[in-house]
Amino acid sequence: MWGGRFAEGPAAVMREINASIPFDKRLWQQDIRASKAHVAMLAEQGIVKAEDAARIAQGLDTIAAEYEANGVPVDLALEDIHMATEARLAELIGPTAGRLHTARSRNDQVATDFRLWVRDAIDAVELGLIELQKALVTRAEEHADAVMPGFTHLQSAQPVTLGHHLMAWYEMIRRDRDRFADARRRLNECPLGAAALAGTGFPIDRHATASALDFAKPTDNSLDSVSDRDFALDYLMAASQCSLHLSRMSEEIIIWASQPFGFVALPDQWSTGSSIMPQKRNPDAVELVRGHAGRITGCLNALMMTMKGLPLAYSKDMQDDKPPVFEAHDLLALSIAAMTGMTQSVTFRTDRMRALAESGFATATDLADWLVREAGLPFREAHHVTGRAVKLAEEKGLALAALPLADLQAINPAINDSVFSVLTVDASVASRMSHGGTAPAQVRARIADAKTLLGIS
Repeated sequence: MWGGRFAEGPAAVMREINASIPFDKRLWQQDIRASKAHVAMLAEQGIVKAEDAARIAQGLDTIAAEYEANGVPVDLALEDIHMATEARLAELIGPTAGRLHTARSRNDQVATDFRLWVRDAIDAVELGLIELQKALVTRAEEHADAVMPGFTHLQSAQPVTLGHHLMAWYEMIRRDRDRFADARRRLNECPLGAAALAGTGFPIDRHATASALDFAKPTDNSLDSVSDRDFALDYLMAASQCSLHLSRMSEEIIIWASQPFGFVALPDQWSTGSSIMPQKRNPDAVELVRGHAGRITGCLNALMMTMKGLPLAYSKDMQDDKPPVFEAHDLLALSIAAMTGMTQSVTFRTDRMRALAESGFATATDLADWLVREAGLPFREAHHVTGRAVKLAEEKGLALAALPLADLQAINPAINDSVFSVLTVDASVASRMSHGGTAPAQVRARIADAKTLLGIS
């Protein structure tokens, strides 16, 4: 394709290091689509004859059908998906195929194809995340009243509801969807027509090709158009943050599935056994989701290091932009699917959750708040009084609610028997009625909001 300048062909190692067809063949659908939009514009502008454009479009449809049926053949001599498609087009329709590349370069061609692919990837991730959110909302609604310990530092802190905890996961995913949507908005400009780096002297209509490919507009600077990979980095940044959230969710399920916690029973279809210990039920699915986060963030780092020192415009280093994006996308899609399946089918042992919520002095803050409201103590003094009550309960092996009133009054005589109305875990969670709080009524209100946004009844 570019041999006119060279007397000899490339060395075998050069062919191998130079070729991207083994991985960029994944762009074939986007390459066909962009090529058809380009040749249609060339015909509309009178740059190529209408009959030539029609033959080219028909040939591209034939190639698309071949790729769909048999995959893209890998020929290192043809370097990439763009040359592979053009070479096959020439076999099908002859020299007319050469007119397709008028007023474009592989530089703007690959930039366009890759943007189209990333845009499609974001749309696929969006669908997956919506399904995960639906699963979280469904399970949260089932357990809006189920009491469990809330933790800070992985120490029992205050009682919350399981529904509230699951809706916290929902909020993580909501932000992830926002990040992907923002990345999609920014990438939605079309580089096609920027050519190699300087634009073209042909009277092309870049707005027409942008519109045909559903971009919001053409890019505004030809140098930036072919050298920009921010859209790929944006995707990887959003994917990395999403993978960190999935990893945190996975870690909690892993902890909850351990025997000391016993908060969940793992479903058969999302766990494995041991080759030597027959009693084991291992949370391998979520452990792999946790592990994938490291690989996905590694993909982000890899592309950042590739791009960090490149001068304008295009450099061959940028050929390495696609493998990390492809890898991260595949891993993220698997992670989302696995977490959705786990969420839908895991069994929550709410009896165990309640028992531990009742055993860890989780209502201590409720005692302190009561002392402020009912006895008029400053919060810092109430905190001190409550600390003494917790210490006494610990020494006696009792829950706070089980301490005799006389013992509490010995610590502070302002305490009366109405204090016991706030020391149960149910009273504690019911009192947290501030917006976004763990009170079942608040949890159900947030679930209703989420169901409206997700379009579920």
